[in-house]
Amino acid sequence: MNNITMKFPGGLLKALTLSYDDAVIQDIPMIELMQKYGIKGTFNINSGLFADEEYRNYETKSHCRMTKDMAYETYANSGMEIAVHGVRHLSLSNVTTEEAYNDVYYDRDNLEKMFGHPIHGMAYAYCAYNDTVIEILKKCGIYYSRAGGETRRFDLPENWLVLHPTCHHDDPKLPRLTDEFISADPEKPMMFYLWGHTYEFARNENWNVIIEFFEKIHGRDDIWYATNIEIYNYVKAFESLDFTVEGSVVYNPTALDVWFSADGKDYCVKSGETITL
Repeated sequence: MNNITMKFPGGLLKALTLSYDDAVIQDIPMIELMQKYGIKGTFNINSGLFADEEYRNYETKSHCRMTKDMAYETYANSGMEIAVHGVRHLSLSNVTTEEAYNDVYYDRDNLEKMFGHPIHGMAYAYCAYNDTVIEILKKCGIYYSRAGGETRRFDLPENWLVLHPTCHHDDPKLPRLTDEFISADPEKPMMFYLWGHTYEFARNENWNVIIEFFEKIHGRDDIWYATNIEIYNYVKAFESLDFTVEGSVVYNPTALDVWFSADGKDYCVKSGETITL
């Protein structure tokens, strides 16, 4: 059996995900918009930088963080992913190895205790990393981490610990990229990865940018709307499929149902299932 191509849940070939940083108060209306349009994404939190006092003026142009209670209220049952961003938002490639390790490890630990479930995603503060930092992330149980360097492409990453986004929401090419993604008729999986900080919408007075993006891209039956970790976990589940030498039988040892095409025919192998192609 040749020409095996991964497909996303439901046999789709397109996925959309978002990534936003710092647990600022504008995440609250952002999540309300995402829920309205059926969009999903990931919010990267500094567990050591919560505000002391609650503030909810979402039109402020300042970088105003949530209190810990506000953050729990906002994210816990939102359907969004929570991910690591460093306890103190350190530039990990510019501090000691011990400081970098502690900033990642304890942020993960703090957030897991706060939200009550395992957390394996991350975004690099200041997009700062090097080979030493990548090894630290592996030791800390981080599976993927968003880096800088927008690609303006829709490729899945070759290295999940250096995950480059498609573009920032203020990229002037966002409308063109959106149209390109929507109109594409792909033969292989595509991922549109949008990132930013929600306080930028208030600072730049351009909430219309994200609303117009959501209006254009939401509700399509050919796009999987997912968090970062959902896409990562799904790709890893596909990579875990166990084919016989001949390739005519496949076993799915994972907890996820997995879709793929083989020699032009679509298949779904359910969790724990063995099928003949």
